[in-house]
Amino acid sequence: MRTDCHQHLWPAELLDALRARRDPPHLRGWTLHLPGEPPCAIDPAAHDVEARRARERADGTARALVSLSSPLGLEHLPGEDAEPLLEAWHDGAARLGAPFGVWAAAGVTDPDPVALGGTLRREEVVGLQLPATALADPRAVERLGPLLAECERAGRPVLVHPGPAGAGHDVPAWWPALVPYVQQLHAAWLAWHVAGRANHPRLRTAFVALAGLAPLHHERLAARGGALGRLDPGVHYETSSYGPRAIDAVVRVVGVDPLVLGTDRPYAEAFEATGLPGFGAAFAHALTVANPTHLLEGSRP
Repeated sequence: MRTDCHQHLWPAELLDALRARRDPPHLRGWTLHLPGEPPCAIDPAAHDVEARRARERADGTARALVSLSSPLGLEHLPGEDAEPLLEAWHDGAARLGAPFGVWAAAGVTDPDPVALGGTLRREEVVGLQLPATALADPRAVERLGPLLAECERAGRPVLVHPGPAGAGHDVPAWWPALVPYVQQLHAAWLAWHVAGRANHPRLRTAFVALAGLAPLHHERLAARGGALGRLDPGVHYETSSYGPRAIDAVVRVVGVDPLVLGTDRPYAEAFEATGLPGFGAAFAHALTVANPTHLLEGSRP
């Protein structure tokens, strides 16, 4: 029952909706145009549904949870612009079939908790993904309280993913992933601990990319007058783009139970879970089976 908690796969309905737009974000063929960024070529093979399905089966993946790519900025569009794109995402992703499950998306400029409640009731939907850019400080977390409360009522988790980040000028292609993405995740992780848990005591959350290694800054936090406090069993850390050294370091702070496997496929690949020194098969089972079950269902197998 291996679960991959974080992948991206654009269904035909979303591709068509992006191609129908005149203004960025939009697609022209397979070239992506985002505000303030140079055009970017998208590999069609990366979003070939049948090829991806075959690969998941070959990997022994029982559930591969796909989400809207928050760096596109669709959730930040005004409601009338975001609605048709999010509807295309939900309708298309729901038709992907096994082994794919779906993280819902929601507009954050004009939040609609009623619409989100309906989406969360769809069989294929496992929870809600939110861009970290919409959770950048405690006030932002409180502003999205109605969406968070809807997930809490439904017993569905929230996945926090980096949001839009311009590539800028004269920087390497990897710059957004190493600078603004990490900064966004740090801010959202801290904002959740300051303003989220107290207001949503039963809500389960997961931060992709090990929350940008935010837990490792607990000593600096203490030096500046804060405290990591008691570990929150409802906060999880997804592993994509990190390997043994970073994962080992995070485990030393938060333990094994909060970690869940994510590949960020097709943009990254997973490490071999059993290859971590001193962890072995039991750790692999926790990472791919027990911990994802706790994140998604609030229980352990």
